[in-house]
Amino acid sequence: MRAALLEWYDREGRTLPWRVRPEDRAKGAKPDPYAIWLSEIMLQQTTVPHGTPYWHKFLRLYPTVDDLAAAPLDDVLIHWAGLGYYARARNLHKCAKIVVANHGGRFPRTKAELIQLPGIGDYTASTIAAICFDEPTTIVDGNVERVMARLHRVEAPLPKAKPELKRLATVLSDPDRPGDYGQAVMDLGATVCTPRSPSCLLCPWKDWCRAYEAGDQTDYPKKTPKKAKPVRHGQAFVMLKDGAVWLRRRVEEGLLGGMMEVPTTDWIASETAFDPPIAADWVRTAAPVRHVFTHFELRLDVHVAHVKSDPPGEGRWVATDALGQEALPSLFKKVLRAADL
Repeated sequence: MRAALLEWYDREGRTLPWRVRPEDRAKGAKPDPYAIWLSEIMLQQTTVPHGTPYWHKFLRLYPTVDDLAAAPLDDVLIHWAGLGYYARARNLHKCAKIVVANHGGRFPRTKAELIQLPGIGDYTASTIAAICFDEPTTIVDGNVERVMARLHRVEAPLPKAKPELKRLATVLSDPDRPGDYGQAVMDLGATVCTPRSPSCLLCPWKDWCRAYEAGDQTDYPKKTPKKAKPVRHGQAFVMLKDGAVWLRRRVEEGLLGGMMEVPTTDWIASETAFDPPIAADWVRTAAPVRHVFTHFELRLDVHVAHVKSDPPGEGRWVATDALGQEALPSLFKKVLRAADL
């Protein structure tokens, strides 16, 4: 099975900008741990087409891990805006600083050391160690889980099945070409063993696949039914003065930590009371802004007012034509668009 998969990968595997293909390795090319790490962090919860331009941008702005570590966090957050899950950007910056300060600007070579760094979990540590340093690890992402579930017709639903799927993946992992093997099985899931319409006739593992034999490939992996997302409500206040809008920074920890925002009330399960930060002639926009997070949907009523003084609390006035230079997450870009900014 390993030989069949690697033969397929050598011929059909994806060409990605951060990937060193087998033919390139044969010519002496080596994977860059910094570039691989950047790609893995960016592609968490993000598709390859959406994440790739950000990867190119970060390498242009920060060619080395030293450059990234030396950059202000605000700049990193600004350039990350649009990728979402902003804790990844904060951990990216923190990790770069530790790699420079504690490891001389070189990424550790083992999974055990890599997993100690901020923002690097089991999957990312396994991937970097296998691809960059030939450590025989087991790389398991959603694509690999789907392949294993179909290959063995695993009846337990996700996420309960995760430990069993990882065990099955570990049995197959190749100790001789760990990086290529890990990328091959991920590519298999991404391009052949796809969620809805798998191309089974093209699969190098079809002769071993129990789901293909049974003809019920799309029944796997089994999944626990998703619960409906709860809805939270809040009020957002867009304050304008002399061509500028009042922004403040969110606390470092938690959702959208460290990003910029307009003031809001707390986000709670019930409709919120109108509680503006300053007295003014507030005008409510026509419809609430809706934004879906991983665990809940948020609905913000947006209110706009021209004010004559600074509101209480920390914050600063930002010229409306300079908003593109601020670390504003997608939610608050929506809020400002609702206010015609």
